[in-house]
Amino acid sequence: MKKRLAIFLSGRGSNFINIHKNILSGKISNAEIVLIFSNNKNAEGIVYAQSNNLPVLVMDHKNFDDRKEFDQAIVDELSSYNIDLICLAGYMRIVSEIIIDNYINKVINIHPSLLPSFKGMNAQQQAIDYGVRYSGCTVHFVDHGVDTGKIILQDVVEISSDDDASSLSEKILTREHILYCKAIDLFCNNKLSITDDKVIVE
Repeated sequence: MKKRLAIFLSGRGSNFINIHKNILSGKISNAEIVLIFSNNKNAEGIVYAQSNNLPVLVMDHKNFDDRKEFDQAIVDELSSYNIDLICLAGYMRIVSEIIIDNYINKVINIHPSLLPSFKGMNAQQQAIDYGVRYSGCTVHFVDHGVDTGKIILQDVVEISSDDDASSLSEKILTREHILYCKAIDLFCNNKLSITDDKVIVE
């Protein structure tokens, strides 16, 4: 039985679009996208989802009193979809324990740095400011912290002397598209396990 994926996004959804195309091509096997969720009704990724007949759910967080109330409403909506994996793909909100505790080790994210370095926002600019020679991207399970979850896969990007945050972002995004799909394929084919708080890849 195929793993049922929910993709969370807030903007253009480039990682989501790439995931969908890789499912269609078979590079991600044993997976199907059953829901696109966004907190932003104007997210560009929604247009792509609708044009490809993917179910879309939009809920504006501004209509809720706080993060926990919003996330509880999301969990309530997700309950009818039998979700196996939530993929955060440019979802610009911190996910609270309401979602994490309902989907333990079933929420993954991709971050544009080699975690645990440069957590949070503007990771590419952080890397430039710090003067590191290498950065990259990390796919990780999401836990109660910010970019602190167990690492699944990483890939490295060399930083040139003339790179700025924009050019580094483009370099990393190219690797993100490959790495995220690889991690999803591993999950959907039961090739990830957690031992001693570390992710083991078969």
